[in-house]
Amino acid sequence: MAHAAPAGGFARTPDVFDAKVHTAARYGIPVVLGLVYGYWAAANRRDGGPITGWNLLFGFVTAIAFIVLCIAVATFAPLLKRELHSAVKSGFAGAAVGFLYSQTGESVLRSTALGMAVAAGIFVVFFYRYYTREDGAGNRIR
Repeated sequence: MAHAAPAGGFARTPDVFDAKVHTAARYGIPVVLGLVYGYWAAANRRDGGPITGWNLLFGFVTAIAFIVLCIAVATFAPLLKRELHSAVKSGFAGAAVGFLYSQTGESVLRSTALGMAVAAGIFVVFFYRYYTREDGAGNRIR
């Protein structure tokens, strides 16, 4: 044998972060995204006018709703089959974009159309990702 046999290794890449970092990220990322989303929704609704107490309340309530829904989707969507998994995540993203757009004063029809277009595009991307990386039972193959 002229060449050495390849060394046996891990089937997966090693994880450089410990469990505490993953737990902090699992809740930290939705909180940061929710605060940005709440500020964005409040700014859209304010439309350049003065910042009021009701505007701040709207922003914080929107942020809390986004955080709760984002954590729920991230927790429960992976338990579903790949089709429903893709549909839940894309539906959440489409509804979030449609709600933001509706706060600008546009019609409900345009907001719905934009939300559905975003959801359809994200569904295609997520479905392709899960279809190529999971078997029919939802087990990862890569």
